[in-house]
Amino acid sequence: MAVQTRLFGKVDGVLRLPLDGGKVAWAPHLTFPNMVAGEQVGRRLELGRRAPILAKHHIPLATGSVVNRSSPLGSDAIDVAGETGAADSDRQAKLEAAGYPTDQSTGISGLELAFNPRLAGTPSGQLLAVKAGSPQLDVPRSEQGRVLASTRGTPGQPVRTTIDPRIQTITVNALGGQSGGAVVLNAKNGDVLALAGSAYSAPQPPGSTFKVITTTAALDGHDVKLTDNFPVLTEINPDPENGARVVHNAHDEACGGTFVQAFAKSCNTVFAPLGVKVGAERLVDTAERYGWNQKPSLYNASAIARTDPNGMTMPTDFSDDTSHTDLSVTAFGQGEVLATPLGMASVAQTVANGGVRSPTSIVKDPGLKSDAKPVQVTSKENAKVLTGLMRAVVTSGTGVAADIPGIQVAGKTGTAELGPKPGQPPAAPGEENTVEQIVDGWFICFAPARNPKLAVAVMLIDASGDGGSTAAPIARNILTAALK
Repeated sequence: MAVQTRLFGKVDGVLRLPLDGGKVAWAPHLTFPNMVAGEQVGRRLELGRRAPILAKHHIPLATGSVVNRSSPLGSDAIDVAGETGAADSDRQAKLEAAGYPTDQSTGISGLELAFNPRLAGTPSGQLLAVKAGSPQLDVPRSEQGRVLASTRGTPGQPVRTTIDPRIQTITVNALGGQSGGAVVLNAKNGDVLALAGSAYSAPQPPGSTFKVITTTAALDGHDVKLTDNFPVLTEINPDPENGARVVHNAHDEACGGTFVQAFAKSCNTVFAPLGVKVGAERLVDTAERYGWNQKPSLYNASAIARTDPNGMTMPTDFSDDTSHTDLSVTAFGQGEVLATPLGMASVAQTVANGGVRSPTSIVKDPGLKSDAKPVQVTSKENAKVLTGLMRAVVTSGTGVAADIPGIQVAGKTGTAELGPKPGQPPAAPGEENTVEQIVDGWFICFAPARNPKLAVAVMLIDASGDGGSTAAPIARNILTAALK
């Protein structure tokens, strides 16, 4: 008989089936030809040198053996490259089935994990008949065995990324190890230039950065004009006829004026009813053109060992939301809408690129790049309007901490409430609610506004303050250093 194996090709041999009373006398050695009683199949595999992960200018983000990876960037490269080590039990079973030696280190995070098969190549080794009773397929070197077949492996292939080493170091240092993430994209083509922290793996409510999406939908539908005036309020019921929940501005501040002022000051009392006016269908459609509920475009999913979630999700059906409460809070980035720094950097890149969302590729190799195509999100004219609105945020609104002398920055702040901090007593009936909230701080931006080069997003989890005071200064530091 002949048995086709994944690693060792076709193995020819003889299988003798002993009978006992007309039935096969089953024994473990009957699972493979050329085996004798008391034996079982094992393998001894050895991987070649692991291939490097490269940034621009062929600078390694990770190089060396699988147990001793290093980079000239030091720890600044880890957020992109990831790490190698021992696989967990679930991953180990998948590696074993794929023909990877489970007694050796493997990629466990980042690009080391995503492109593990490419970086590792295929192992050399021997298929062995070993003494029955061994608990694992991969045989220790100390154990003897009879060779049934052998194979010569193939070397790993490098992964070439779009990462800019200088901007990567700037971004990691600017985030400073805080809980959250930061991303820098090429504003013209969407290529990922830097990733720091939880750049695409810990989706959070985007807060008022989502107002860019709501504004886009409103401009496309002619639901708002820059000269529209809104009353100065601290709270509003966005749909009193249907019993919507009252919405407050941040810190119960009085907010209103022209639409330019309402965007710059981030008035929830303007955007909650605007979301209701836009309607669920157009708001969801606009968000999905921006990347919500879509496949990720970091790399080609068919070319990697796993598929990373996009992290950009939101409800698509608001039919049960008869009061329009859910729709109104979605319009300013609360409710069930979730986003990542990578996805929100893509929002900024879309506006910077004249309303066209580019794929956010992190690899250069043609077979590894995502096959995603550019998406026309909004018109060039509306993208220009959005740019002006985002400039006002930085010059006179909630994002003044991102202002850079000599560089025009266009941005949007966001602060998402996640619930009360633990250990606080609830407000008594009739008393003002002073319960302190856990918040995430956001800032998205691009610069220079008239000729964009970089798009940036910063997210801080459990921030010490709102996005304008916590995330915006980090984005400013990234842009100041990167645009030198």
